[in-house]
Amino acid sequence: MFSKSAKRECLTLAATGAMVSAALALRGHWLLALVAAAGTFALLLFFRDPERRIPSQRGAVVAPADGKISSIHRLEHFEPLDGPAVCVRIFMSVFDVHINRCPCHGKIASITPRAGKYRNTLNPEAAEDNTSNTLLMVHPVKGYPVAVVRQIAGLLARTIHCDLEPGQVVQRGQRLGLIKLGSTTELYLPDTLGPVIHVTQGQKVAAGITVLATVNQRDTRSEASEADSPNATPPATVASDTEKTDESPASEVCATTPDDGR
Repeated sequence: MFSKSAKRECLTLAATGAMVSAALALRGHWLLALVAAAGTFALLLFFRDPERRIPSQRGAVVAPADGKISSIHRLEHFEPLDGPAVCVRIFMSVFDVHINRCPCHGKIASITPRAGKYRNTLNPEAAEDNTSNTLLMVHPVKGYPVAVVRQIAGLLARTIHCDLEPGQVVQRGQRLGLIKLGSTTELYLPDTLGPVIHVTQGQKVAAGITVLATVNQRDTRSEASEADSPNATPPATVASDTEKTDESPASEVCATTPDDGR
């Protein structure tokens, strides 16, 4: 199945490839016709959109993109979340599925596109300089921030497509858009939810399937007295090998039932 967000590109590629292959075949260039047909099929694979079985584990935060974890780092202050956060950066190659998915259940509070450069996203500085689209997700009822997804354009991937709108309530694993021809997608989780990271740098992940982290039940900023106590929610941590196989505490923020995100 191909992405509905790239329907025009798929039709254009298919039609162009068919005409070129047919023209070459009519002239007797069968080998070139086969090469053209194979190339067209390879390009169409860039826009494939396979069905995914979304994890039902409460508190789970799934990968927003297919690819490889290129960085896991902590920020003392991340403006969209108004506080410290942990960032999991996923590099998407041209061979990965390019569909982006929502990491958890929530409400889209804002969508902020930003014009910028188109540098190679293997360079860490490119994440801050390149064209991007930032989605802030909040708790659908209580309104506190639960996650930020940032789609980042790259050297080849210059088109970012987002299917969502501000105010829309989304489910874990729901399709949110795509970055055409790869690039990078980032997930930011606020320290106030006590995220526990379950992946490591260099690990391959799949959008809507791989559990990147688990979060706690509530935003600790809502209880100032508890935030000052010794039992306050700690900053983001990385789970041990044992913890990676155990189910984490229940969370009303990222709870949902298995769904393909449609």
